[in-house]
Amino acid sequence: MPTALVTGVAGFIGSNLADALLDRGYDVRGVDNFETGREQNLDSLRADDDFAFYEADIRDAETIADVTEGVDYVFHQAAVPSVPRSVEDPVTSTDANCTGTATVLNAARKADVDTAVVASSSSIYGSTEQLPKVESMTEQPESPYALSKYYTEKLALQAGDLYNIDTTALRYFNIFGPRQDPNGDYAAVIPKFISLMLDGERPVIYGDGEQSRDFTFVDDAVKANILAAESDVTGEAFNVGCGGRITINELVHTLNDLLDTDIDPVYDDPRPGDVRHSHADISKAEELLGYDPDVGFAEGLEATIPYYRG
Repeated sequence: MPTALVTGVAGFIGSNLADALLDRGYDVRGVDNFETGREQNLDSLRADDDFAFYEADIRDAETIADVTEGVDYVFHQAAVPSVPRSVEDPVTSTDANCTGTATVLNAARKADVDTAVVASSSSIYGSTEQLPKVESMTEQPESPYALSKYYTEKLALQAGDLYNIDTTALRYFNIFGPRQDPNGDYAAVIPKFISLMLDGERPVIYGDGEQSRDFTFVDDAVKANILAAESDVTGEAFNVGCGGRITINELVHTLNDLLDTDIDPVYDDPRPGDVRHSHADISKAEELLGYDPDVGFAEGLEATIPYYRG
């Protein structure tokens, strides 16, 4: 039975990934410091005897080294997310995401881990006009968060060359789904909008609402992680998206339909660092990993809304 370490396990992607790994027969160790992760995301995991949780910061080299000993696969999900947050506080984002990644990868090297899959971000592409975004493009990170994710994936792929670890970086395109935190100034748009509109409140759109995103349901991100870990492919970065574009105006329209509401958004000035359009070319992941997204945008929203009603 293989053993996996999931950093950021109390986050919404990390916890969903850990659930899937347990279902697949893995022993799973999880690390989180609850900076952005939530205790409630661990409820189902704690009920499983094959799951062990460690409350720790990924920059704590001694603890991370202990937790990584005997691990076969590392899934590095932990990060301080959000472009706007990184613009306001570049030090925290840079330290947690860059130093944290270096600490995790160094522990993986010392523990002779077979495979490491790290979470990168579509934000590293920047606001280039070319659509869809393809992995061969020159990266142009435009925020401290994007720059930290660029560093994360480059360090991981370099570690593959230096330390004989099979490494893969996954460039997430606006992942959404159950367990995503709807609260706070830096909450992701879908959980925040669902939560507000369920309460009859008007969501705020920064800009004209015609900016577009390749919204991707969390189950597909989880599937991409497992495919990357269990494949023979190494030293590659892959887009993880659905291969489509949805504007923020369309998001509000779809939510109104699904929630049976009629709520108009409030428009405000664009935020610095935000990318105008995000659209993934997923052909590389399809060809090399066998990745094929299963859940469409509206279907994913329908699966997500009950979590926030509850």
